[in-house]
Amino acid sequence: MEKKDKIYVAGHRGMVGSAIYRKLQKEGYSNIITRRSDELDLRDQKAVAAFFEEEKPDYVFLAAAKVGGIVANNTYRADFLYENLMIQNNVIHNSYLQGVKKLMFLGSSCIYPKMAPQPLKEEYLLTGPLEHTNEPYAIAKIAGIKMCDAYRDQYGCNFVSVMPTNLYGYNDNYHPENSHVLPALIRRFHEAKVLGKDKVVIWGTGSPKREFLFADDLAEACVSLMETYDEPNLINIGTGEDITIKELALIIKEIVGFEGNIEFDSSKPDGTPRKLMDVSKLHSYGWKHTVELGDGIRMAYSDFLSKL
Repeated sequence: MEKKDKIYVAGHRGMVGSAIYRKLQKEGYSNIITRRSDELDLRDQKAVAAFFEEEKPDYVFLAAAKVGGIVANNTYRADFLYENLMIQNNVIHNSYLQGVKKLMFLGSSCIYPKMAPQPLKEEYLLTGPLEHTNEPYAIAKIAGIKMCDAYRDQYGCNFVSVMPTNLYGYNDNYHPENSHVLPALIRRFHEAKVLGKDKVVIWGTGSPKREFLFADDLAEACVSLMETYDEPNLINIGTGEDITIKELALIIKEIVGFEGNIEFDSSKPDGTPRKLMDVSKLHSYGWKHTVELGDGIRMAYSDFLSKL
C-alpha cells in the first residue's frame, strides 16, 4: 500500500475497525475512507454498489459484521446468518466489480469444529461439526473465506482471509446480554463493586480455555499482512496462549478491585471446551503480539471507565 492509496475500512466504528483505522493513521496513510452504518447500510446491495462505483477504493479492510457473545449468537441465529452474509456478499462482490487491488476479510476463530484438535491449525476448517450456539455466525464467516478464495480462483482477485482469536480492547461492546466474555466480566465485576455486592455469578464451570488478543495488536497484524500475505485460504491471528475462564475472572476481579466471591453456574452452557490458535503460520510472516493480557485488560478497563 502506498501512503496516498484510497483505503476503505468497513466497520470503522467497531472495536476492530477503529483499531485498524488508528493504525493506518499512525503509519501515515492519508486517504482513508469510511461510512457510518446510518450513512451506508452494508446489507443494502444497491447502496453498496453505488458506494463502490463512486469511491473506487484501492484496498479494503472488511471488519464490519454483526457480532456478539454466546447469548446473542444463540438468540438471534437468523439475524447473525443473514446480516453477515449480506455484508460480506455486497462488499466482496463490489470489490471485484470495481477492481479493488486487495481485500482483507476478517473472520473469527469460531469457524473451527467444536472438537477440533488443539491448537487450531488453518487446515482444520470444515473437518467436523461446529459449536451449536454460534453455528449461524460461523457458517457466515466460513462462506466469506470461501468467497474470497472463489473470487481469487475465478477472477484472480487478491482477496485474503484472516481469522482473529477472541478480541478485546478500546471501543469494545459492554452490553449486559450481547457482549463477549471478557468485556462482559469487566462490566459485571465493576457493577458488583459499585453496588457493594458480595458475589459475582458467571455462566458455566469456569473450565473452558480461551485465548485473548488486544485489538490494537490485531490491527498491527492486519496492516502487516495486507503488505505481505497473498495466499489463498486463511491465516490465524492470535497469541498462541490461553487461560481458563476462571483464571480470566480472577485477573479481572483483581484489576477492577472487586472484593467479593466468584460463583460458577454449571447449569449454563460452557461453549467450546477450548479454542487456542496455532499461530506458527503468522509467526513465519514475522509478526508476534506485544500486549500481554494483564496490561491489555487494564487499558480496556480504563477505556470502559472513561465511557461510563
